[in-house]
Amino acid sequence: MRADAKKNYDHLLAVARAVVKEQGADASLRDIARRADVGLGTLYRHFPTREALLEALLRTSLDEMTAQAAELETSSAPDDALVTWLREAVAFTRNYHGITALMMAALDDPKSALHASCVTVRAAGTRLLSRAQAAGKARSDVDGTELFALIAALAWLGDQPSLGRHADHLFEIVASAILTNRASNGGRAQRRPRDRS
Repeated sequence: MRADAKKNYDHLLAVARAVVKEQGADASLRDIARRADVGLGTLYRHFPTREALLEALLRTSLDEMTAQAAELETSSAPDDALVTWLREAVAFTRNYHGITALMMAALDDPKSALHASCVTVRAAGTRLLSRAQAAGKARSDVDGTELFALIAALAWLGDQPSLGRHADHLFEIVASAILTNRASNGGRAQRRPRDRS
């Protein structure tokens, strides 16, 4: 890619990242082109489909999550590694409203531009889960697909205005349900009956 073309590509990607963070996965491609000060045809020349654009946006983050999983496998206790990675994965999905549905669909669609990245990151999480299970730190009846589904569910919960303030507590409940012998945030799961809002 020529230097000027690369500069245009990087600029489009930076603008798209900002717009998708604001508007979610259904962000207007026309708005992205307008903010980048290019024609819609230029945007489509670089990214022929919405999925191609989202894949380019997400690839770096997904690659970082995969690398982080590999690092955690060797640097942290199995249960700590799994929870740390799970927390990062949920935080990532919450950065891009609506992306979890696309990622879940991409797992089952080899033709999707997001398929390879989603399969790779799910495999990374599965390795951390399997390591924790082998150490007796995680329940054995959860698999990598279910772990990925829990990430999607936690991201969705965090996106709901009425539930967003409960997101950290709900994360702790889910983490304690996956791991064996782990209390939810020092027993915070035992909430007072009046705290139901």
